[in-house]
Amino acid sequence: MRGFRSKFIFLFIVYFAGFCTAIYMLAPPPENQERLLDGNTHFNFDSEEFVKSFNSGMHKCVDFGKEAAQRTAKYIKEKVNEKQLQADS
Repeated sequence: MRGFRSKFIFLFIVYFAGFCTAIYMLAPPPENQERLLDGNTHFNFDSEEFVKSFNSGMHKCVDFGKEAAQRTAKYIKEKVNEKQLQADS
C-alpha cells in the first residue's frame, strides 16, 4: 500500500508540474516588461534560469508532498487507534 501512495503522489506532482509549465509558457508577459526578441511571438527564454527555478520548485513540492503524506498517515493511525480503543471498551 505504501508504494501505491508514493507513486500516486509522484504522478500527481509530475502532472501538476507539467500543467503549470504549460500555463507559464502560454501566459502573456506583463505589459511593463519587454520580452519579445524581434517583434515576433517568440519570448526571450533563459533555459538555465528556468531549470534552476523549476528544480527548486519541484524539490519544495516533493518535500511538501512527503510532509503532507506523513501528517496524514499519523492522523489516520491516531483515528484507527481511537476506534480500536472504543471497540475494546
